[in-house]
Amino acid sequence: MSGRRLVAPAVLLSTLAALAALAWGADAPAAAGAAAHYGLDAAKSTLQFDFTQAGAKNRGAFRRFTVAMDFSPDNLAASRLQVSIEMNSFDTGDQERDDTLRSDDLFAVKKFPQARFSAAQIVRTQTGYEAVGKLTIRDQTHDLRVPFTFRTATEQGAAVGYMSGKTAIRRLDYGVGQGDWKATDQVSNDVVVSFALRLSAAH
Repeated sequence: MSGRRLVAPAVLLSTLAALAALAWGADAPAAAGAAAHYGLDAAKSTLQFDFTQAGAKNRGAFRRFTVAMDFSPDNLAASRLQVSIEMNSFDTGDQERDDTLRSDDLFAVKKFPQARFSAAQIVRTQTGYEAVGKLTIRDQTHDLRVPFTFRTATEQGAAVGYMSGKTAIRRLDYGVGQGDWKATDQVSNDVVVSFALRLSAAH
């Protein structure tokens, strides 16, 4: 009888401890998934800008740019985005206009060869996501929020991501328009930047 009196409390305590552990585990949040690292598939990606000149809508495209992204929809706290654009790589389909855009009064590509967007925060929205960061053009840096959608797929056994979206900026905020080009009656201040990217997950 004395042995049973000693065993029963021990069993009871073990049972209570097990139940407490189960309850704690049920309440504890699941570990967030690691963010996958993505790099740009340049041959299957586009980065474009739309602007109005003399009342007509025009479009240009940057041919050389890089994208590095860490992303997980289950771990947005660990998600990041870095974009670097070679400013001399654009093409609007008009050589004379392109030469003007490369000049010191506009893109000033010799002095400012790159533009950069860096987002250390990605948040969820009703329609997808938003990269919250800073855009630098001509050494002028301003806050920018870029909405985008993102989906993943497996193609030929490899993981890929498709990212697309667009945002509007004002060129004069970044000094793109000096001298006579500060006027907005011929070239609009608003520029819409759009992108459709194919990203390859790193192994």
